[in-house]
Amino acid sequence: MNEIKKIVNWVEKRMLIFKLIFVLSVLIFVFFEFGRIAKQMSWTEISHDLMTTNPVSIGIMLVVGFLAVTPMLIYDVVMVSFVPGKFSWKYLLKSGWITNTFTNLLGFGGLIGATLRANFYSKKATKSQIIAALSKIAIFLLSGLSLCCWLALFAIGCGLIKTGFSQYLIWLVGGGLYFPLVLIFTLKKNHGVFRDLNTKQETLLIAGSAMEWLSVSLFFVLIGWLLGVNQKLPEVFMLYIASSILGIISLVPGGLGSFDVFMLIGLETLGVPSATTAVWLLFYRIFYYILPFTLGVIFFIHSLGSKINEYLDGLPSSIMHKAAHGILTLLLYSSGILILLDAMVPNFAFNNNILIRFYPYTLFFVSQLTSVLCGFMLFGLARGIEARIKRAYWPTIIFLILGMIDTVRYGFSWGVLTFLSLVLILVIFSRKELYRQRFVYSSEKLFLDGSFFAIIAILYAIIGAINSPHYILHHHIPAILIFPSERTWFSGFIGLLLAAGILWLTFNYLSNFGMSSIDELPNLDRAKKVIEKFGGNETSHLAYLKDKCLFFYQAEGEDQLFLMYRHKANKLIVMGEPVGNRKYLNEAVSQLLRLADLENCQLVFYEINSELTLLLHELGFDFIKMGEEGLVDITNFTLSGKKQRGQRALMNKLARNGYTFEILQPPFSAAQLKQLHNISDEWLAGQLEKGFSMGFFDEDYLQRAPIAVVQDSKETIVAFANLMPVNQEILSVDLMRYGKEIADGAMDMIFIKLFEYGQAKGYHYFNLGMAPLANVGYSKYSFLEEKAAHLLYEYGSHFYGFQGLRSYKNKYVTDWRSKYTAYRRRSSILVTMLQLTSVINRHQQIVKRPTVPLPAALSRWLNVNPADKQH
Repeated sequence: MNEIKKIVNWVEKRMLIFKLIFVLSVLIFVFFEFGRIAKQMSWTEISHDLMTTNPVSIGIMLVVGFLAVTPMLIYDVVMVSFVPGKFSWKYLLKSGWITNTFTNLLGFGGLIGATLRANFYSKKATKSQIIAALSKIAIFLLSGLSLCCWLALFAIGCGLIKTGFSQYLIWLVGGGLYFPLVLIFTLKKNHGVFRDLNTKQETLLIAGSAMEWLSVSLFFVLIGWLLGVNQKLPEVFMLYIASSILGIISLVPGGLGSFDVFMLIGLETLGVPSATTAVWLLFYRIFYYILPFTLGVIFFIHSLGSKINEYLDGLPSSIMHKAAHGILTLLLYSSGILILLDAMVPNFAFNNNILIRFYPYTLFFVSQLTSVLCGFMLFGLARGIEARIKRAYWPTIIFLILGMIDTVRYGFSWGVLTFLSLVLILVIFSRKELYRQRFVYSSEKLFLDGSFFAIIAILYAIIGAINSPHYILHHHIPAILIFPSERTWFSGFIGLLLAAGILWLTFNYLSNFGMSSIDELPNLDRAKKVIEKFGGNETSHLAYLKDKCLFFYQAEGEDQLFLMYRHKANKLIVMGEPVGNRKYLNEAVSQLLRLADLENCQLVFYEINSELTLLLHELGFDFIKMGEEGLVDITNFTLSGKKQRGQRALMNKLARNGYTFEILQPPFSAAQLKQLHNISDEWLAGQLEKGFSMGFFDEDYLQRAPIAVVQDSKETIVAFANLMPVNQEILSVDLMRYGKEIADGAMDMIFIKLFEYGQAKGYHYFNLGMAPLANVGYSKYSFLEEKAAHLLYEYGSHFYGFQGLRSYKNKYVTDWRSKYTAYRRRSSILVTMLQLTSVINRHQQIVKRPTVPLPAALSRWLNVNPADKQH
């Protein structure tokens, strides 16, 4: 007895060595046997069989191969019933897929699977709970294979399997005994690990294992059937079960090599050609092991990446999503360009050594018409993807799937399918980047796309003209410009015309057909309450012009602050400083930024002070100085003294000539407004009113504050200015106009009298308004844009009296304050200034715009709700 114990102890201590020797001997056997079989194979036949396999059969293998893996997920469903904690079905699906596909390919006696399950499901479980749960699952993993052994033995006994495979019977019987032993062992439940195993859990584990082995064996048989092996399929099933047992005994991960050799030998006995068997096994490994494992690796990287991403505050995820979005946009544009080159100048495209290398990786279409249409469709979708429009996601997915179907039907190409699969993955991976509600064309991109379409149309028309029979007879045509036929050219020309409609539909679909939520009518009552509660600023009175939208920021259940802006193309041009409680300045600006971003718009802040400029700079804005605003300290203003001698003389002269100053209080009569309107018309002299940053003649606007007027000796109003109190410290005017019959210096009279009026009312400053481009770009270290503005200030007096205005206001100003325009970094300052000028030079009150309705059928086809986002 002691001798036996010594032998057992000696064997146990060296068990690892024995296992290694066994595995090594199996591998040596497999190596030599596989080498012998490989010499007998025709690699030419294998290559031919691979290339001629029906694409539909490939698709069936792909789908069924993934389905054959899914029964293994039952193990994970049962696993979570053994441990504490709740796991979502999504987490369970991902974790189970990783565990089972890794176990399938790598194996190591279930060590990989146990390690992964312990990692995924041990959040709230103890070490002993995890070990117990893994033990229960491990013992049932091969029960399904054991049941399949009994199924194969039953088929042999019933005569369904007629070919003699007596050498495999011992393995089938040995494998078949496993299940009864496990069942007896677990039903007794006298072992601590299995004491709490209930009937439902045990049934699920047995069913899961049975479904796993039955599905994979039938999948293997299906591959043979798809390859044309229609006979002796029950024998193939039996061979698969026996070879699986031998592969498991070999302890090689996934039975790799050992299983394959046994199957090669067995199928050769059945008369299956060795080339067909090689292709059979290759497809089996690809569609059951490699592709599901690849998806498992992706899930694993995503799971691991999520933890790293969480640790690094989302930076890796942000970088990867942005990179995928950028690459996707580039691929869509480049593919569109290649398709259009192929359609417009086919000979040039196919005779260019550089371009021809890229054509195997883009889309080919049957006709010239579809090529042109799809080329422009790609451009439209690329614009939507580039702009991160949510509604571009599904059209792009559908378009790519149609491209795949087109490729399979009319010219199967692995290169094209690989390219489209890559783009499809990038679209899916970029989905989080597509968050904006609607597409808005920027002026720059509208110009570029319009130019591109015009150039394409002109080029195509020229190519059509030089390919006409009359022209070809009398002129030499370069080979690259020759078209296959007039019919082909005409088909592309029709496609070009239809492309304009396709692009219109695409961009309107992406634009959502509705009014933007940023184009709401200004609510003047809310604005008035904010001004009354928190005070106004130098531009707050412009809200009453009703030519700007108002954005209100709310906190503590009430309006705290509002910003005025005008929508121009893809810009929201904000006028002046926010009005209201500046305690919420940062929050209000950030909220408006988010709203604009969702609506695919950029913010531009016009005439703002240095405090807001610095805040915006931290939020990704560049800025340019626009000029200076002049303030007059009226607390100490007086006409006494030597310095004001000229002004006193002017006032005395005007008084002697019968000019008087008066402040009229609202409401104003129709006769008074008519006089003011006549003066305004004389002052305009036929020019259009400006707006946005300056007032225009509007009766409702003028009725909101007192008006300072100058009357001549006949008590006729010859000049006026409407007062706009900024706050308790600052007084300002907006509209300043005078008629033709007015003495020199009458406007000075208004200013001086208003200084005295403000002084008497307790104001500290009088705002004289902007001196545009004053002190801008005078330093050699200034921005290039500011230097250009300085040249306009110095030499642009023909267009606008920049220096004269500054000189006039400087007679009174005691404090010049810089004003800036802030715009998004990397946006064009030239285009921004042109848009700003366009907004200022045209006054237009905000009105509720109607949406553009579509026919009901077309709306349903595009999946558009015409009432979306309407206000």
